[in-house]
Parts: sequence; C-alpha cells; structure tokens
Amino acid sequence: MELFTEDGVLEFPYGPAGFPQKLEGRRALFDYMQNFPEHFKVEFVDLRFHETVDPTLVIAEFKSMGQAVSTGKPYNQTYISVVETVDGKISRYVDFWNPLVAAESLNVSGDASLYAAFDAN
Repeated sequence: MELFTEDGVLEFPYGPAGFPQKLEGRRALFDYMQNFPEHFKVEFVDLRFHETVDPTLVIAEFKSMGQAVSTGKPYNQTYISVVETVDGKISRYVDFWNPLVAAESLNVSGDASLYAAFDAN
C-alpha cells in the first residue's frame, strides 16, 4: 500500500455485477486487497512493460499462475494494468482482468456473485 498515494485509486473496468468498480484511498485499497491471499495462492510471472511517451504512465502485462485456496482449481489469469504516478507513487491503477477466470476458479456460476464468493470465504 505504500506504493500508492494517500488518495490513490484502483479501478476494475471489467469487474462483474456486484463487484466494486472503483476504490479510493489507501485505506479502502488495503481493506479490499488484504483478503486476496486468503482466496488465491499465486505467483505473478511474465511481466512486460510497454514504453509510453508520458513518464508518469506505465502500461504492463503480466500473468498469475496459481490456484483458488477454497477449491484447489487453477487460477491462471492474464492482466493488463494502466498505472498513473505522481512523485513516484501510484495515483491511479486500472486493473484489466477476466472475471470469468476467477469465477470458474472459485466455482461461481449462474446468478452467484463473484464478490459474494470473496466475502463468503
């Protein structure tokens, strides 16, 4: 969380219904992200940065290789992140990921909410 500005923003443009689309402030980011290790055991691999004309903008691609803790099913996700910085700290992080991969890994289907699966575990 120290990588973010105090008022840093984390956005999930592809988040499914019931999933937060935007979190604001370091505390909200921490409250949300602290539970990720309880749901997924992953290693992030294949990190690639793409050069931009703006030194405060970073675009990265990477993958997670791992599994859902509750089901043991694979959680192999591809991410694209667009990151804006101010004075070397992240001010805005836009996280593009496929919620269907997470839902399948957690055995969420039909009308079940992916966000509820995170809350239930």
